[in-house]
Parts: sequence; C-alpha cells; structure tokens
Amino acid sequence: MTVRSGRTVRDLRRENRTAVLQRMYFDGPLSRFSLGPVTGLSSGSVSNVVAELVTEGLVEEAGSVDSAGGRPRTLLRISPHSGYMIGVDVGETRVRIELFDLALTELARVERPLETQGERRVDRYDVGVVVGHLREGITEVLERAGIAAERLLGVGIGVPGIVARSDDDGAVVHGQTIGWDAVPLERLLRESRLLPESVPYYIDNGAKTLGQAEMWFGAGRGARNAVVVLFGSGVGACVVADDMKPGRAVEWGHLTVRVRGRRCRCGAQGCLEAYAGAEALLQRWAEAGGRPPADADEETALTAMLAAAYPAPGADGDVPEADTTALAVLEETAEYLGAGFSDLINLFQPERILVGGWAGLQLGARFLDSVRAYATSYALSYPAAHVRIDLGTLGPDAVTVGAAILPLADFFARGGRRAETNPEEQPPAWQTTLQERAAQ
Repeated sequence: MTVRSGRTVRDLRRENRTAVLQRMYFDGPLSRFSLGPVTGLSSGSVSNVVAELVTEGLVEEAGSVDSAGGRPRTLLRISPHSGYMIGVDVGETRVRIELFDLALTELARVERPLETQGERRVDRYDVGVVVGHLREGITEVLERAGIAAERLLGVGIGVPGIVARSDDDGAVVHGQTIGWDAVPLERLLRESRLLPESVPYYIDNGAKTLGQAEMWFGAGRGARNAVVVLFGSGVGACVVADDMKPGRAVEWGHLTVRVRGRRCRCGAQGCLEAYAGAEALLQRWAEAGGRPPADADEETALTAMLAAAYPAPGADGDVPEADTTALAVLEETAEYLGAGFSDLINLFQPERILVGGWAGLQLGARFLDSVRAYATSYALSYPAAHVRIDLGTLGPDAVTVGAAILPLADFFARGGRRAETNPEEQPPAWQTTLQERAAQ
C-alpha cells in the first residue's frame, strides 16, 4: 500500500520505529507517555511501535516514575545486549579494535602496533599485515566477550585517506600518505571469510568517524554546523552541516599553507600536514637542533617535546629553563594551525571547530589559546566572531567509537532491523531468545 506522499506503509512503520529508537537512545529512559511529544507520534502509534520493539527484545523496562495523580509510568530503554558493534581505528601508529554493546559500553579491546623501521615508521603499510591485524583482532575481541559473530550489527572501520566505493569491491581506500593506491579493503576482508555474509562492513575516513562520535556524544552535540579536526601523524577534518549530514571528510591537511614549502608525505609541497602533523612537527624540531628521544614512538616523542617546551616545576618549586628550540617550533606551528583554521572558518562558517586525535589533544591543551588568536586574526571578522574553537571531549578513542556508530546509525535508520532482514520473515534464533526473555 502506498500513501499519498509516495511512501509505503512499511516506510512509515520504519520511520516511526526509527523516531522512537533514536529518542529513547539519546534521551532515555522514557515512558510511553513522554515518547509522544518528543517523537511527534500519536499515543496509538507509540504504543504499537513500543510493543513491537519490546517483543523483538530491542527495548526493555527500566523502572518507573510517578505520574500526576495516576499509576506510575513504566520507563523504557534500549536493551544494551540486543546488538553489538565493532569499531576499528586503522591509525598511523597502531590498529585499535573495540567491541561495544548497543549502549556503546566497551566490552573488549585489542591494539596492534604498526611496524617501524629504526626510528621511523615505514612509509608504506603492508596491506596484508593490516588485514591480518583486523582478522586476528576482530576474532579476539569476540572470543574475549563470548559474543557470536552473527550477533554483530556490523564492523565500522576508520582509515587514513579517501574512501571510494565500487560495485565489485565495495569500499576502496586511496591512502596516498601511507602508500595505499586503490586498496579494495572491503573485498579483502570479505574474502578472508572472517564474518558471516550477513554482517556488513562500514569503512570510512578516520576523521569522519571522529566527527561522528563528537557530534553524537561529545562536544558537537547540539551544533548544526561544525568542523571536527583530527591531529595524529597527519591531519584531517570532517565537516558537518545541514546539507552535509552525517558529515563529509575533507583532506584539510593537504591544503597549501606555503607555496614551495616543505615536502609533504603526499608528495606535494607546502601542505598544512607538512608543518602541523605530529610526524612533521618532530622532524622540524630535529632539523632546528632539537633532540627527540631516540627509538621512541611518535606519541612518546611528542610528549617529550611538549615537556621540553613547557617544563613543569621541580620538587623545589623552581621551573627549569624551557627548550627554546622546541618552544619556537611549537609557536610557529600554532600560527600555521591558526591559518588553517581560518580557512575552515571562511569556507564553512561553522558554529564550532573541535580538535581531536591523540596529537591534537596533547597540543591543544598547551596552545589552543594561541591557535584561536591566530585563527581570528586571519579569518573574516563576521564568521570568526560566531565560531567557538574547543577540544573534543571523547579522548583518543573517539575514532573507534565513531566507527562503531556507523553500523549503529544504519541500524536505527532501518528502524532497528538488519540490512538483510525482511520484516515478514522469522527472526534469527538468537533474537527469538531475546523476544522470549522480554515476554517473561
């Protein structure tokens, strides 16, 4: 049956289920009575949808609240154990794999450091090694938590680079800075037969998954237009606006900030990443006469650089003399970042710019005020007066959280049904068990 708008009755049912699930997820626990105003649905529609979701095991009771003169109202919430997601961050220093329940509670985690060569990381990541880390890590987190692969809503993966899609290969990664030229990552994972065909992979740029996490649960909540920037070994950004939901990854790190400047990892000259990425920042410190710790990974080396530039007081209260070389490089970097932020302000006029990533959180805590000042001085005055520049609030794990949100968002958009599920068919055995439990 088709309604006048062109949508079918099944479409309307799915949209109603989506509305109830989303409001319960972000604002719950909620009663049936309070779900009506926040979803815009009639009390009858709310009752029908909630009855379906409870029967399917997606929603469960969570106590009660007093009502004005009547019986207590039962509170409802999404059942955390009605589905599971895996989030993966294929970073530039390690691969991090985390298993979450539907409430995004972490159940298990595995980290695999990427190979290094002497004091420098290898320029090209061996695709087979990364896929091997993914296979082993996904298997390990499922085994640790005792979760069957069939219960996964999907696996979200954040990667460095541009992600394109093809009918034959699915997600294809163009990671120029890591030497990945059209790597058919989704096909490679499918061919490994690690997971059942019913479990989808969601592969996207790591900056976008970071942005997704901050907009859902972090410092971006409530903003209509925001830019979330990721600082790690390299630099990236995700733009979220009314016409670009749920966000678009932009290669902000390869915006030219200096003509004929430093050579970037991508091969071009003068990119922002060649001055502001953690790898380039440490190289510039060494080139200026600084002494990064030998045989240390980038995170440890950057911590040492910040400690040298901004020394903490000693036991006697005296502050050691700062490393003027490290301080000068960091101050110059703050100006480059401010100029880069001004481009984001002028181009997108966001309400907020949020800084995340392991390097961004370390750097921002020290000189975000300087970056704000430079950004304001370089940007047009009107958009600069209407933007707030802050640190993200979800910490260095935000990429994996955002990656796990990719299958969760798709699950909600489908009304709480899996991609292959026909609502007229019988649910799988594990979901039938949940239904029986909910009916007890």
